[in-house]
Amino acid sequence: MRTALLTTTAAMILAAPGPATADALGDAIAGDQRSAENRSRDPWRHPRETLEFFGFAPDQTVVELWPGGGWYTEILAPALHDDGTLILATLGEAEPDSYRTRSHRQFVAKLKSDPDTYGKATTIDFWPPESTSLGAAGSADLVVTFRNTHSMLRRNQFDAFLAAAFDVLKSGGTLGIVQHRGNPGSDVKDAARTGYVPEALVVEKATAAGFVLAGRSEINANPKDTKDHPEGVWTLPPGYHLGDKDRAKYAAIGESDRMTLRFSKP
Repeated sequence: MRTALLTTTAAMILAAPGPATADALGDAIAGDQRSAENRSRDPWRHPRETLEFFGFAPDQTVVELWPGGGWYTEILAPALHDDGTLILATLGEAEPDSYRTRSHRQFVAKLKSDPDTYGKATTIDFWPPESTSLGAAGSADLVVTFRNTHSMLRRNQFDAFLAAAFDVLKSGGTLGIVQHRGNPGSDVKDAARTGYVPEALVVEKATAAGFVLAGRSEINANPKDTKDHPEGVWTLPPGYHLGDKDRAKYAAIGESDRMTLRFSKP
C-alpha cells in the first residue's frame, strides 16, 4: 500500500487504518458491483489511498457531492452498507431535458438497478441557490467531492457548497476534495474552459469558510500532465474529447494531475 505524502506545515499525523476500514475498502474495491471500465481507472484515482487519507471509516456518515456516474459510489455504498450511512447529493432534475436532469436520472437508475448494494443510500438534491443543504447540522463525519470544483466555480456555487459542508459536518469532521490542479497563479476564469483549478484558490476559499487545512497529498498527482491541452482535462483519458487524434499521446500522459486536500472543521 502506498503511503500518502503530506506536504503542509500543519500536517496531521494520520493513524493507520484499522482492520475494519481495511477490510471494508478492500472488499468494496474488489467487489463485483464495480464495472470493468471503472476498475481500469484505479491506477490513476487510487481509491483506497485517497479514502484512507480522508480518514474514511465504515461506521461513518458520509456525504458524497455530485457523484456523476457513481465511480466512487460503487466503493462507498458497499463499504458503508453494514455500519455506516451514505448520503448522495445529486444534481436534481428541476430543469427538463437538461444535462443536469439526464445525469440525475441515469444515476438514480443505477442505484435502483442494484438495491443490494445501493438500497441503504439516501439521495438528496444539491443545486445552489435552489437547494443548499447537505443534511442536518452536525450530522456527518465526512464530506467528499471528486473533480467537481471547476463546475461549482463556473456556476458560482463553490462558496455555497463550502458553507453547506461546514454546516453538515460534526466538529472535527473532514472535507475531502480531489480536483484537477492548475498551475500556480493560473487564472481561475480558465477553470470553466479547462477544468484546471489553482490549488491556492481552493485552500483560500475553504479556509475562508471556516475550515482548517489538515493535509495535502500527492496520491493523485501526475507530473506528466502539462495542462495545456486543446480540450482541457477532457482531452486526456477517460474523456478523449479529440477522439482518435493524438490518442496514443494522451493515453501515455494518463489522467489529469490532481490536488488531494483534507480539511477539518474545528
